[in-house]
Amino acid sequence: MSTLAHTMMTAARPADSGLASSGDLDRYPYVEAPGADRVGPPSWEGAETELGRVGRRTAGSRGRGLHGQLVQQLGQMIVSGDLGADRPLVPEEIGQRFEVSRTVVRESLRVLEAKGLVSARPNVGTRVRPVSDWNLLDPDIIEWRAFGPQRDDQRRELNELRWTIEPLAARLAAGHGREDIQQRLSDMVEIMGHAFAQGDGLTFSRADAEFHSLLVQLAGNRMLEHLSGIVGAALQVSGAPATGCERPGESCLTHHARIVDCLAAGDAQGAEAAMRQLLTVHPEPGGVVPAPREH
Repeated sequence: MSTLAHTMMTAARPADSGLASSGDLDRYPYVEAPGADRVGPPSWEGAETELGRVGRRTAGSRGRGLHGQLVQQLGQMIVSGDLGADRPLVPEEIGQRFEVSRTVVRESLRVLEAKGLVSARPNVGTRVRPVSDWNLLDPDIIEWRAFGPQRDDQRRELNELRWTIEPLAARLAAGHGREDIQQRLSDMVEIMGHAFAQGDGLTFSRADAEFHSLLVQLAGNRMLEHLSGIVGAALQVSGAPATGCERPGESCLTHHARIVDCLAAGDAQGAEAAMRQLLTVHPEPGGVVPAPREH
């Protein structure tokens, strides 16, 4: 293992503050009339009165000012169920409630429509769509679900998806003789072993993440690689481990080394089986997690 490889794994990553930039509000020039009669409007109870107070921002809406913050606020309300399916979203009410311009509301609803969260039709207006219509692999929706009541379902679904992707990637990777990547995989296992011996959990997890990224790359399927990246990022957002092991352990190291050996030998079935074993190993000694349900 090269000194450079170890240095890369132990180098600290810069933190992203995620702070929203300030901006002037382009407000509606009127206020909501008290006692106005409406049929089935959304309930804005508990929503932020000023978008500037929204602190946590997703990667998809970061850096977009009021527009991004309104997308964030409405998206969270829809995903959490505060705005249920088929509920009407009246632009004028949204503008009044959040004190933003018609343009901001219009553009925000367009973004939500592109994500499958709402639909806009002539003579019907804009309404919230059912979960079955949502783009569940959209980064914003992933994060909104991660902090809402659907968190457990999302983590289960993501783990099941990963349990399908990575064994397949291991099987495909065994058919590619990329010695450079196979050497890097071996380096990652060696780094993990050193980190485990030294009690360095951070370096261990970074090498583990790099191992899985390299393996999917070695599979030679770019669509699979793209999907794996989405799932891995989503697992991190959801609070689930995005690597083979939640914490360092001997069994984790053994399975990683077995995968490398199978790849070097061109043993596709062995590599796939070793990956399945790795993904079902529980971080606690002697424990396992069940494989995803058969449908």
